[in-house]
Amino acid sequence: MENYKKYFKNKRIIIMGLGLLGRGIGVAKFLAKYGANLLITDLKTEEQLASSLKQLKKFKNIKYILGQHRLEDFYQADMLIKAANVPLDSIFLAEARKNNIPIEMDASLFAKFTNVKIIGITGTRGKSTVTKLIYEGLKKYYKKGNVWLGGNVRGLATLPLLEKVKDNDIIILELDSWQLQGFGEAKISPHIAVFTTFMNDHMNYYKNDMQQYFDDKTEIFKYQTKNDFLVIGEQAMLEIKKRFPYNKIQSKITVVNEDKIRNLKTKLIGEHNKTNIALAVEVFRIMKLNQTQIKQTIKNFKPEPGRLEMIFKKNGITYYNDNNATTPDATIAALNSLYKNKKNIILICGGADKELKFNDMIRVIANTVKNIIFFKGTATDKILSSLSNNFPEHVVVDSMKSAVQEARKFAKKGDIILLSPGAASFGVFKNEYDRSDQFIKYVKK
Repeated sequence: MENYKKYFKNKRIIIMGLGLLGRGIGVAKFLAKYGANLLITDLKTEEQLASSLKQLKKFKNIKYILGQHRLEDFYQADMLIKAANVPLDSIFLAEARKNNIPIEMDASLFAKFTNVKIIGITGTRGKSTVTKLIYEGLKKYYKKGNVWLGGNVRGLATLPLLEKVKDNDIIILELDSWQLQGFGEAKISPHIAVFTTFMNDHMNYYKNDMQQYFDDKTEIFKYQTKNDFLVIGEQAMLEIKKRFPYNKIQSKITVVNEDKIRNLKTKLIGEHNKTNIALAVEVFRIMKLNQTQIKQTIKNFKPEPGRLEMIFKKNGITYYNDNNATTPDATIAALNSLYKNKKNIILICGGADKELKFNDMIRVIANTVKNIIFFKGTATDKILSSLSNNFPEHVVVDSMKSAVQEARKFAKKGDIILLSPGAASFGVFKNEYDRSDQFIKYVKK
């Protein structure tokens, strides 16, 4: 394994997409620290990126092209590191490939430079809960080394963990389809791969091509060997058999079901979380945790922020933050989990469309929800154009402050106010984290 400190020194590296969430900043700091000559190019302007640029101010080996990408900047470099969500048909990526510039991503570049065992988790729904559940269990009970968390985690870059990891350590990576593009470019897969679910999502990015979305997901197991493990939910397994040459999978495959967790106590609610728990339990067994350790981990684990998380209760009204439900399927799961034969749910939802279908969500809303507050946006427009006659009373707002105020007007003792958008955050909010932060802020006010 090549020494990363020597490898990056004096390399000409393009970072395509700095962003505001922290991962791009972490990668830039790391590479600049080890002597790389960086060109950071981002469609956001200097003013929009002010908070990120401030953190990189001390580095003299960084140049910036902001507010645009320029084709001439992709003619010559030793490496291009792209952010998630760079379009598949980007002319700038095509130009880099034409000029034989290797294309890398944060998490997969880390994987190239380390010998630590990687546990990777992907899936349309459930990957964040499974990731954190596995992390909490192994952090407490794995004794051969340290346990680290990386991948699609808010504010956390994975590449700088090269400074901390040792050979007996384990790193747990939450990997969305974009980050798995980097694993595909590098032709590597994690030692233990977990595939939770595969559902309709991100069709605005994949241009309604579900197979392309699935193909990116398969990078999590495509390059595994007979010494590796693939842990799959039943729903994802059906999709794999339908969309992938099953006999080409080299690793040891385990398809989980709820039978393995019947006697486990948990704070997680909802049928979907039974699959999440079963997936984590199988990983614990692979990692040789005993039954007592598994039971304690599941019992003590609390819902992840923004994932059907009960955040507040006052005057008989309970507030749930399910901000990370950005698809109709996820919102349906939340409603089915909270509905108890009484229409006492006030739903805050809607926003920007990801080219998804809302027919099933509209049907479930009609049967479970008392009132609705919609955020303005293209997804909301699509929903409102397809309403049934028995659809609940609803209003459309343009801010979180208004959404919470309107929800309170509808709410009575015994009601639930649920943020579960079923759509993307763009337009009204900076990003999905901003939406979650604002919900918590105005609820607690």
